[in-house]
Amino acid sequence: MEFNDVLVIGMFLTFISLLFTGFPVAWVLGGVAVWFTFVGYFSDIYFGTTTGLDYLTLGMSVNRIYKFMDNWVLVALPMFIFMGLMLDRSGIAEKLMKSMQNLFGSIRGGLAVTVTTIGIILAASTGIIGASVVLLGLLSLPAMMNQGYSKTLALGTIAGSGTLGILIPPSIMLVIMADQLGLSVGDLFMGAVIPGIILGLLYITYILIFCLINPDAAPLDPERKPLELKILWDIFKSILPPALLIIAVLGSIFAGITTPTEASGVGALGATLLAIANKKLNWKVITEVMKSCFNTTAYIFAIFLGATCFALVLRSLGGDELIERALTGLPFGPHGIMLVILGAVFILGFFLDWIEITLIVLPLIAPVVSSLGFEIDGHGVVDNPELVWFVMLIAVSLQTSFLTPPVGFALFYLKGVCPPEIKLTDIYKGVVPFIILQLIGLVIIILWPQLVIWLPSVAYG
Repeated sequence: MEFNDVLVIGMFLTFISLLFTGFPVAWVLGGVAVWFTFVGYFSDIYFGTTTGLDYLTLGMSVNRIYKFMDNWVLVALPMFIFMGLMLDRSGIAEKLMKSMQNLFGSIRGGLAVTVTTIGIILAASTGIIGASVVLLGLLSLPAMMNQGYSKTLALGTIAGSGTLGILIPPSIMLVIMADQLGLSVGDLFMGAVIPGIILGLLYITYILIFCLINPDAAPLDPERKPLELKILWDIFKSILPPALLIIAVLGSIFAGITTPTEASGVGALGATLLAIANKKLNWKVITEVMKSCFNTTAYIFAIFLGATCFALVLRSLGGDELIERALTGLPFGPHGIMLVILGAVFILGFFLDWIEITLIVLPLIAPVVSSLGFEIDGHGVVDNPELVWFVMLIAVSLQTSFLTPPVGFALFYLKGVCPPEIKLTDIYKGVVPFIILQLIGLVIIILWPQLVIWLPSVAYG
């Protein structure tokens, strides 16, 4: 093993180790990059190595950071974040919860189906996991407990439905992935629609079958109302505002009327108008939303800066070539190597947020996937269809990782809004069936790549 390879492995191990200190991730990334630049530089001087690292290496990061901050696609991030946060305050979810509960009230497990449906709508409106899980927990958990639902079913439904926000567009993760791999944001947004719907349908099917077999786990609401025209009208009025917002944002992108950056501005304005229409907008709400938006955006962009330095030093040491040799040298076929990659991403999701994985790991393994020889028909419309398919696999793998004990991020978001009597072990037990369902969804997408490629190819073809 060459000295550069030792430094690459050392960089990864040092980064993972420092994460457990609780030090900010952005500083860890940048600090590790600076430290290993010095290690390489002094090794070249005193030990005759040829790492090629010196102060000019870090100087190159200035140009990369400037190019990164000059990227108009990334302007969409704060806008989509603002849109999701404002929707949380708009009261839309509360209205949906009340009206759809009446629609599914006569079905055993109807409240869990309601939560899943609202989770899908929120995912298509906010694109932020934390916001969806916390909001669903605050809105639905008390109602499900009061109705006598099994704790594990209630908690699993909330956590599973909340994680759909990482996949269903306008996911901010897909925006960053598109930027890192040079893909069309529209292709990724369209490609994520059918996989997101598949996962949602798997959830609903499981809930209905489970409640049919175990009726005591999901008692019917004793105060349920018979389905009347008034209830259907209330449901229509509740669904119409978020539906119009989704159409305005995603529809304008899919139709080619706006760019994702322009559509994010439309979404931010639309969410604000919904808050005004529901009489939820005041100076306190504006202040809280703006503060949260600034904090989240600053967190993401700080990691961008640290990851830029880290990736620059790593690639200067030949880290991308080392990873490519290690993966392509495995005694498996293309699908076997793909499963190894997905397994590694799944495990990394326990320790790293999706931002670090997207910025550091994804650009390193994407060239490997392109070289594996997957022949996926883009119908002459979708550029790099194998990478679009690969991004969806990564997104579902990360979604599953964030739901998996013991350190799935969604589990701790949910625990933060649970009453004291609900233990973390209850959440662990509740999410197991939904982890299995997501793995089933992942297998479906692996076996039928056209489920990802078909919609963008039809829309643009």
